[in-house]
Amino acid sequence: MTDVRHHITQGEQAVGSDPKMVITTLLGSCVSCCLWDPAAGVGGMNHMLLTTSGSDADTCNLAGLNAMELLINEIQKQGGQRSRLRAKAFGGAQMVSGLSKIGEQNSAFILNFLEQEGIECEGHSLGGETARQLMFWPATGRVMQKIRGDAPAETVSQIRAPANTGNDLELF
Repeated sequence: MTDVRHHITQGEQAVGSDPKMVITTLLGSCVSCCLWDPAAGVGGMNHMLLTTSGSDADTCNLAGLNAMELLINEIQKQGGQRSRLRAKAFGGAQMVSGLSKIGEQNSAFILNFLEQEGIECEGHSLGGETARQLMFWPATGRVMQKIRGDAPAETVSQIRAPANTGNDLELF
């Protein structure tokens, strides 16, 4: 049984329920949210370049809100229910020292969005200084992450995952 890979890049998303489907992406300062409904066996992942725009005093998060609502709507079209969604979030690295804090802003956006919407975030790997390669199986919520390069452990947010869910994050 071979997995069917679907690669997404900046501004894209993919949704599916096929147990063989795996969605892949490569993240730097961008963030991805893996969402799935475990009861319906459907989920998806997006790749957000900029979740916010504007100055710190007048921040607009329409880009991130739009990307998240599009992903949620597509999951619902395929049988998922918003009330049962689970999430894992990745990315938000500071790729070039001394430049903008876009990775930090992207990370804050996704965690705030999930909290405000009441969507349980089962785990996240955000921040640091290196890229991440992701593989996500939307039917089950399984995620594999590969850190590209040597990231000091203290710069990557601790991954939280509940015990015995079968949806733990795997590092490869």
